[in-house]
Amino acid sequence: MSKSQYIAALEIGSSKIVGAIAEKTNAGYVQVNHLEVEKLINSVRHGCVQNVENTKGCINSIIRKLENRIDGTIDEVYVGFSGRSLHSEPTEVNHTLDATVPITDEVLDRIVAEAGRDPIKNYETIKVVPRTYYVDKNETKSPSGQFGSNINIKLNLIVARPNLKLNLDRVMTGSTRVREYLVTPLVVADEILESSEKSLGCMLVDLGAETTTVSIYKDGSLVYLTTLPLGGRNITRDITVGLNVLEDTAERVKKNISNPLDKNVDHVSIEGVNSTDAANYIVARTGEIIANIKQQISYAGVKIVDLHNIVLIGGGAQLQGIARSIEDSIKLKVRLGTHPKNLNILDHNINRAEYVQLFSLLSNAAQNLPYNQSCVRLNTYGNTDEDYVAPDYGNRGNDEIDYGYKRFREEEPRQSKPSRPEADERPEPKRRRGLSWLEKARNKMEKLMNEPEDDE
Repeated sequence: MSKSQYIAALEIGSSKIVGAIAEKTNAGYVQVNHLEVEKLINSVRHGCVQNVENTKGCINSIIRKLENRIDGTIDEVYVGFSGRSLHSEPTEVNHTLDATVPITDEVLDRIVAEAGRDPIKNYETIKVVPRTYYVDKNETKSPSGQFGSNINIKLNLIVARPNLKLNLDRVMTGSTRVREYLVTPLVVADEILESSEKSLGCMLVDLGAETTTVSIYKDGSLVYLTTLPLGGRNITRDITVGLNVLEDTAERVKKNISNPLDKNVDHVSIEGVNSTDAANYIVARTGEIIANIKQQISYAGVKIVDLHNIVLIGGGAQLQGIARSIEDSIKLKVRLGTHPKNLNILDHNINRAEYVQLFSLLSNAAQNLPYNQSCVRLNTYGNTDEDYVAPDYGNRGNDEIDYGYKRFREEEPRQSKPSRPEADERPEPKRRRGLSWLEKARNKMEKLMNEPEDDE
């Protein structure tokens, strides 16, 4: 039996799709060795798939490359769920209970599930996140095991436009199945935020190419989540239009200006573009993005003094000086988010901040994937573990146990190879067909060569 599990995950963004495989040993050690990226051009807008076929082609390409790297087959994959319409809707539910019976996790799960069934016009509920529990009007973080006649639960419904998930389903048709859609901002928060940050009050800002996702936590729970239709590409396009250059050129200029948000930008020419002119566009658009981020605090119903810090992630977070600009504007400390601590990434070429979302998906999936399951089937050649049976999707014997991805036979003594049948039991040999012209010619030549010389 293989001693490792393999987890595959995809994160579909507006500018690129990233896929990777992590290996988890029985000891719980998780390592990422293989990562592939495919660039996107106008196939995904604001995190929502627009061109299904192009996006599907990029995903299939990533799957093939990863399979070649591991010499195996990816059967299932975890997919990150995010996009422009993704946001939270606060709600609450009240239930009368039997005061003589303790509250159980099953009861809580049933109440929470019922809350997610209430329709919200034009939106689909993706996940229900409990925030606060009240048992007989007394606030509690863990009601399981308590007794009471009434329970009130304040929740956040995570909702999105139906086409967001519908188009994801369309691009994920094929031999590789979706094991689970993971809400990316929730998973990232669980994986990279400290428990103390969530308790004291924290804002998680994912600054992407075309969207900026803001999540606010307080007292250990999610308070607010929204997705803004603004990102790093807006800055690039401002330079493109304002200075009449190609978008690729504008992107390189944006990345190569030293401290573009500083008032005293060096006057240099980068690919024929004046750095000062480009910096003016960068400062203006960045200021707009930061102002919108700051506004979400009041929309969430909290104050700046209620928050302790901001954690910044995403490709846009790599813009030089943006963390300091956010600190100066919002008056909160900013730190850059890094990959989950339980993940080991030895390859420095893939250990990059812009992949934090994907690494969080892998880490979360590795913790929740049942120990006897895997997203990947490795190819086997020659001798393998004696208990392993190569995947066979035909008729299954009664002595086989199905574990989902690999099947193992129950322990039983090895049988020796059957002895060869007796001569009278052997099948009758096939009749030899007539000699071919080549064989006839060869026999005739041998006869001539063997004749005595004096017969000439």
